[in-house]
Amino acid sequence: MSSANKPTSGRGSEQAPLLADDAINGDGDSDLENGEEEDSKQQRVRDGLARAWHWCLNNLMVIAIILLLIGGIVALSVYFAVMNKRKETPPAPKEAEMCLTPACVLAASEILENMSSRYHEIDPCTNFDKFVCEGWTEKHDLRADQGGVFAATIMAENAQMILRHVLEAPYPVDNQVIEAHSAAKQKIFEKLHNAYDACMDEEAIRSMGSAPLLDVLRKVEEIFPAARPHDDVTTFPGFQEVGQKGLLFVDEDQLSKTVAYLTSIGVNALISSYVGADDKDPDVVVPSINAPRQPGLPSKEYYKDPELVAKYGKTIGQVLEALLAESGSYSTVLKSMRDRFSAQNAELVENLVVFESKLAKATPATEEAEDVTKYYNPLTLNDTETLLPQLSIKYLISSLAPSGYSPSKLIVGSPSYLQTVSTLLEETSRETLQAYFVWKTVQAYAYEVEDEALKPLKRFNNELQGKDPDASEERWRTCIKFVDNGLGWILSKFYVEKAFSAEAKDFGDRIVSDIKSQFIKKLKDAKWMSKDVRKLGIEKVHNIVQKIGYPTKSPDTRDSNALQQYYKNVNISSTKFFKNKLSIAKFETEREWSALGKPTDRDEWGMTADTVNAYYNPAGNEIVFPAGIMQSPVFYDPSIPQYLSYGAFGSVSGHELSHAFDSTGRHYDETGNFTDWWDDKTVEAFKNKAQCFIDQYHNFTVPNPNGEPLHVNGRLTLGENIADAGGLSAAFDAWKQMDAKEPEMLLPGLQNFSKEQIFFLSYSTFWCGKIRPEVAVNLVYRDPHSPAWARILGTTANSRDFKEAFNCPTKEPTCELW
Repeated sequence: MSSANKPTSGRGSEQAPLLADDAINGDGDSDLENGEEEDSKQQRVRDGLARAWHWCLNNLMVIAIILLLIGGIVALSVYFAVMNKRKETPPAPKEAEMCLTPACVLAASEILENMSSRYHEIDPCTNFDKFVCEGWTEKHDLRADQGGVFAATIMAENAQMILRHVLEAPYPVDNQVIEAHSAAKQKIFEKLHNAYDACMDEEAIRSMGSAPLLDVLRKVEEIFPAARPHDDVTTFPGFQEVGQKGLLFVDEDQLSKTVAYLTSIGVNALISSYVGADDKDPDVVVPSINAPRQPGLPSKEYYKDPELVAKYGKTIGQVLEALLAESGSYSTVLKSMRDRFSAQNAELVENLVVFESKLAKATPATEEAEDVTKYYNPLTLNDTETLLPQLSIKYLISSLAPSGYSPSKLIVGSPSYLQTVSTLLEETSRETLQAYFVWKTVQAYAYEVEDEALKPLKRFNNELQGKDPDASEERWRTCIKFVDNGLGWILSKFYVEKAFSAEAKDFGDRIVSDIKSQFIKKLKDAKWMSKDVRKLGIEKVHNIVQKIGYPTKSPDTRDSNALQQYYKNVNISSTKFFKNKLSIAKFETEREWSALGKPTDRDEWGMTADTVNAYYNPAGNEIVFPAGIMQSPVFYDPSIPQYLSYGAFGSVSGHELSHAFDSTGRHYDETGNFTDWWDDKTVEAFKNKAQCFIDQYHNFTVPNPNGEPLHVNGRLTLGENIADAGGLSAAFDAWKQMDAKEPEMLLPGLQNFSKEQIFFLSYSTFWCGKIRPEVAVNLVYRDPHSPAWARILGTTANSRDFKEAFNCPTKEPTCELW
């Protein structure tokens, strides 16, 4: 307690002094002796004052000069004392201003809501995922139909809600967006509406039952009929009996016709065929042949679980038996298959599952399928058909490609897989193959029909993801996705008009450009790279094409006439949902294969504008950021302190740019050509640094329902983990450079955090989420991205800037490349 606040009652108590102690009279004696002595004293005082007054009047000028001199001396003394004090102690920094606009208040409140209510008890240096996301996790529950939910999920659903309002409202006749092709705009709007309305008409879909799907299955059986080994061969012209297994075709196009037909409607069976830029000649489009990414179960690892495989087989049996039973009312072609299946259900299903399991075993591991040095195997048409002679690749290409096209080469993702398929075809009966083709079709189209026969499959798929077996997504969400997948560029147009501004596009462009500038600096400082490689790397960054928001070519989403032309071959009915699905699937296949024989269209985008995602295309050397990802909590209006946008969207931008130099991107030069442009010394240094990331992320585990922790595949996720680290570092440097020029304001409620700390809060908020254990396991097997929480922990552990911002005991990053 200070003396000013102590009690003053009582004689002995201390008091707040008015003056210093030596000004206090201590003795208290003031009595006078007598009157005479008093008079004498007064007279002497009066005489002294009179003499002093006369002297002052006679010397007034001298006194004035003396006073001025004294005043000047005092003033100079004070001045020099103040100046010396300023040299010793710098002025206190100006306190940062607070942003109190509604947008700032809202952004700050979202961050605080997402953070743990007990964040002050959590060490951000070791548990930053909980520090940032514990509040988010408590606030968001998984719906019965969800395998996981993340910040990106919420963003995607926000975009879906905007699109729902578009699709459930009449054509906006008072639309503020003035456009020359207004008639065309109304036409494409009508096409959107028809597709959505047909999907939403659940009563009509239920009334159709499995009939539309059975029509497709009937087509499969027409193309690829089957016979039991002892049936009369003459009833199946074009076939001959081979060995003990059954009948194999004589007509080489029989199997090819089936595979080609299924490919045309979006079904991958035996192989996956597609077209794209040639990695070693990116301006040329070539066809590719590979193993399907999902053989039947989500990944090849699932076939190692006998109990799960048995349950899968039981599901196949239930579904096919029920579907074939329904086919009896109108299909004569499916009768033979129905009769065989009824007689030998268990045997046929067992053979089908064994066949599919062998295909899965031959499928390349996911990390190999992602590795360009493994999947890029250019072969001639003849060489490819030698690997798989039973399948006429020539027929497949001629049925899908433009007339007259003849490939000079194909890219074969896994030659060994094709050889295994050939071996399996030799030892597998046609009955089993036919059942396999039917089953692949059922899996691909099960969610386009409403029928009791399909329920076992839907329940099985839900259980694989840990969901409620009977859970289903709200119909409007399903239909938004359907329209987006089929007529996405039209939908993009209306999304952009509703939710994306020119100012946002410009701001996004600026952030990406800033990130590119910072990455050039990082390349200049990357001493582990040789001088020549650094120089070529800088040239590659300069050549990176950045696409923001939406495409303006191929097609131009701003131009309704262009969109009408783009989708002119898509026939959409307002009442036939399944028919719409087939029409869209055929359109997509035709559009993709029509690129053969033409130069690569570098103006095309791989994602629609409303997509909450981004990507780097190595063959195009381009980074693409759809408008969908440019919303909070990733992207904010530039009027808000920009450490929020740089922390999240800037890191996303840096992530995609870093892919140009990760374990895959490093193989592509500045033109997108797959070539060895790194010298051996640089490659060796990269591998040494990359091994740190591999080991670091391998130490992360997810709970496995079988009780054993499942380690993250550090090699599979290497490219993404490197990109996360490089992106965060480049984004932080870009923001710091901007902040140094014009310091930004603070956010209300976050005064206890520095701007640097809020930058990292913004980065990590994007990765908040929760996931079912079954889905987490599935993603570890096949997803090249680490679990979301590991993307927080691993990336911040690799950030020196993060450790300095939160004053962590160890400032050195765990792993570092840039």
